[in-house]
Amino acid sequence: MILSALSPLLRVPLLQSLTRDSLLRMDPEVAHAATINALRLGLAPQQDTPDPPELKTTLAGLELSNPVGMAAGFDKNGEVPRALALMGFGMVEVGTVTPLPQSGNPKPRLFRVAAVEGVINRMGFNNDGHDEVFRRLQGTRVPAALGVNIGANKASPDFIADYAKGVARFARVADYLTVNISSPNTPGLRDLQQAEALERLLYAVLTVRSKSPVRVPVFLKIAPDLDEKALDAIARAISETDLDGLIVSNTTIGRDTVAGMEHANESGGLSGKPLFDLSTRRLAQMRQRTTLPIIGVGGIHSPQAALAKFEAGANAIQLYSALVFGGLDLLDRIKRGLAAAVRAEGKRNISELVGRKTDEWAAGRT
Repeated sequence: MILSALSPLLRVPLLQSLTRDSLLRMDPEVAHAATINALRLGLAPQQDTPDPPELKTTLAGLELSNPVGMAAGFDKNGEVPRALALMGFGMVEVGTVTPLPQSGNPKPRLFRVAAVEGVINRMGFNNDGHDEVFRRLQGTRVPAALGVNIGANKASPDFIADYAKGVARFARVADYLTVNISSPNTPGLRDLQQAEALERLLYAVLTVRSKSPVRVPVFLKIAPDLDEKALDAIARAISETDLDGLIVSNTTIGRDTVAGMEHANESGGLSGKPLFDLSTRRLAQMRQRTTLPIIGVGGIHSPQAALAKFEAGANAIQLYSALVFGGLDLLDRIKRGLAAAVRAEGKRNISELVGRKTDEWAAGRT
C-alpha cells in the first residue's frame, strides 16, 4: 500500500511535483517507493508542537505521547521509522518481517478502490528479512514506540518456528513486537488463529520472550473475518498466557462493501474506509472478551472514526490506508479531534473514553 498523501505537506522544491493527485495517478507501488525515498532523504514535515496532554497514553507499559500509530505495511523494511515518529506518530510499527528475505507475490498486487477510499493488497510479506531489517534498526533512535511486526516465510516448513525466530531477533531493538497471523496473503497463515495452533504458537513465542534480558511487550494481530465462536476460542487461548495485547484487525477478504466496483474482484485483503464497520465491531466483541490492551486498526478516516475506535474499546489506534486518500494532515486532525472530544466530555484523558460504547458496537447498533 502507499502513503500517497505525504507530499501536500512537504515544502521542498524537489517534491513539489509529488502532489497527492499526481501520486494517485501513479502505479501504487511506484508511488509508495517515491514516498519512502522522500522520507529517507529527510524531506518530510516534522511536528513542531507538543502533543495535547489529553492524549498521553500508557499501553502495555509503554509511555506514548499520543495513542495514534503508523500501522505495519507502510515501512516494511524499517527504513524510515525515525522520520515517521518525527511527523507526530506516537508509535511506529515496521514490517511485516520474515526470517529470510522474500519478494512477495507477483505484480500487480496492490489496487486502489478509489470510489470508497479502499485498498486491496496481496503483497505477500515482501521484505528484506531479519538480518537486514535488524541492521537498520540497531542503534536507530526513534522518538516514539517502535514496533516490529513479525511473520513467517511463505515456503517455511514451520511457521511457528519463524515467529519464535522473530521474537528472538527483534526483542533487543523493539519497544514491542506484533505476531501477525492474520494476513490473507500467505497460504495457511490464518490457520494459526485456530485454538490448538494458536496455543502452540503463543507458547513458543512467549517462551522465547521469557528468555530475553528485556521483557518486550508482545501483541497478537487478528483478522476481522472471524465469527464470535472463533473470538471465544482466541479469548480462551490468550487468557492462559502472559500475552500483552491484541491488534484488531488486519484486512478482510470480504467484498460486500465494494461489490461491483473497479478492482473489487482482485484477490487479497481489503483495507481502508470499507473495513471500518467490520473491524470496529470485531474490536468491540474482543473488548467484551478480554481486559488486555487493544490497538484498533481498520478504516480510520476521520477524527470521528478514530473516536469510535476508542469508544468501541481500543486503547490506541493505528492508521495507514486512509492517509493514501486523506493526506498526512489527517494525523494532526485526528489528534486534535481526539483531544477536543476529551475536553468536550469534561474528561482529562483519552483513556476515560475507552469502551463507553462497546456493547453498541459489538451488537451492530451504532
